[in-house]
This record gives sequence, C-alpha cells and structure tokens, in this order.
Amino acid sequence: MMQYAFKRILSGIITVWFIATATFAAMHAVPGDPLASNKNLNPEIRQNLMEQYGLEKPLTTQYLLYMGNMLRGDFGISFSEKNRRVNDIIREHFPVSALLGVLAIAIAGIGGIFWGALTALYRDRLPDAVIMFGVILAISVPSFVFAAFGQLLLLKINNWLGISLLPIAGWGSFSHMLMPAVVLGLSTLAYLTRLMRSSMLEVAGADYMRTAKAKGLPPLRIFFKHQLRNAILPLISVLGPSIAAITTGGFVVEMVFSIPGLGRYFVQAVQQLDYTVIMGTTVFYGAFLVLMVTAVDILYGFIDPRITVGGKQ
Repeated sequence: MMQYAFKRILSGIITVWFIATATFAAMHAVPGDPLASNKNLNPEIRQNLMEQYGLEKPLTTQYLLYMGNMLRGDFGISFSEKNRRVNDIIREHFPVSALLGVLAIAIAGIGGIFWGALTALYRDRLPDAVIMFGVILAISVPSFVFAAFGQLLLLKINNWLGISLLPIAGWGSFSHMLMPAVVLGLSTLAYLTRLMRSSMLEVAGADYMRTAKAKGLPPLRIFFKHQLRNAILPLISVLGPSIAAITTGGFVVEMVFSIPGLGRYFVQAVQQLDYTVIMGTTVFYGAFLVLMVTAVDILYGFIDPRITVGGKQ
C-alpha cells in the first residue's frame, strides 16, 4: 500500500512540473507585450520594469528562475496589479472560490445521490424520463447560460414579491452564494446523477441483493442498507476531481455574479496578458487538482486494497 501511495504522489509531482512547464511555454509563445497596458512608459522606466520582471533575460534563464521561485512557493509580482504579489492575490481570493465551491459540491453531491437513486427506483417510468431529460440538459448547456437565466429568474421573483428574496449579484452573505452555487454545481450534479443511477442498477442485480430479497427483508431496508450504501462507493473515485473542478472552475460564474473569487482575477489576467498571475494561478489550480485526485486515489486504495498502480494486485 505504501508503494502505491508513493507512486501516486510521484506521479502527481511530475504532473505539476509538466503543468508548470507547459504554462511557461504557452505564455511566452502567445504574441503580445505584457507591458503594453502601460502605454505612456518612457524607455528608461520600461527597461527597469523589464529587469524587475526578468523579461530581458534569455528564456532558459527565465524558466530556471521561474521553476526555482515556484519551488519556494513564490509566484512573483503581478504585472497589472501594481506592487501586488501573486501569492497575496491567491491567499485573499481563493477562499472565496473555495467557499462557493464547497457549497456547490454539497448541492451537487446530495442532489446527485438523491436524483440518481430516484431514477433507479423508477426505472423506465415517467420520473426517470423527466429527470434524465434534465440531466442531459444540464450537461449540454454551458454554465454561463444557466448563470444568465438564474439572474433573470431572481429578477422576476424579486419583482413579483416586491422584495429582494435573493441578491442578483455581489458577495457578502449566505444568500449571495445560493444561486451561484446552484449554477456552478449543476453540471456536476447531472454527472453524479447519471453515475449514481448506473451504479444503483448494477447493484440491483448483485447476488447479495437477491439473497436479501429471498430472506424476506423489508424493501426499505434492502434499498438503504444494501443497494444505496454499496452504490455510493463508485462516487468516491470521482469525488476528488469533482471537488477540484467545481472549486477551480467557477471563472464564468464568478464574472457573471460579480464574485471576487480567484477565477475572476484569472480571467482579468488573461485579458491583460498578466504573465505572473496567469502562470501562478494556473500552477496553483493544477496543483490543487492533482492533490485532490491523488488524495482520492490513495483513499480509494485504503478502502479497496486490491487497487494498485498498473493493475497489479
């Protein structure tokens, strides 16, 4: 088991290195001048900025400095946010994205288990057809469309009630989080519903289910203790990527609902060609995703000792 965990951690480290290298190469391959936003710079100030950010050095030297700073946990200073370190941007704004992501994954997880179990219980009947239609719709439609419709729905409800039931945008209280969290977790909820439905139907044909029915156990006990309990296990394997994807994937939702999360700063950095913020947030998001996937893989290995790297038992 320790060898399996070591291999997963080593694989995660290599993946993070590849993400960092690919991001560095992509940033320097994109045409444009990161200092172009400062149009009124005189040549002397521009040269000082080039030296401050190390842009006058050869690419190989820049890469080595970048990797060395990254290993120390230093992502540098933002090009567009004057005298503001990328580490400070991540530290101040990632908790907002994480809080929104936690609420979204809670909605997606509870909803996915509930709707997936319900579709399996009413297989090939009207509730199954209606829920699966909604699942396909949630997977197919982009999140920014649901975000716009969510804001429009809140506007209509607030106007109809004559009070502000839920805020349309902004950040500050729990009520600000509800609609963005629902929109952010909708596609994951749909995916978990499909996975839960398949797992429930697979478990329904297992030998121990037939044995439980043959013993005359109550249907509710069979459903909750044997079918539902065992059907949830496959969801663990996708829990890590789902958490990371929701926590780091709310770029558009944060922009639409004016949420001061890290995703919003990433979008602004791309628009302004802010090298350090783009590379810092990309590596941070990538490392977070790899961490969650690795942690779930190791956890799954402890749950099922038969799981090993390369398929060997």
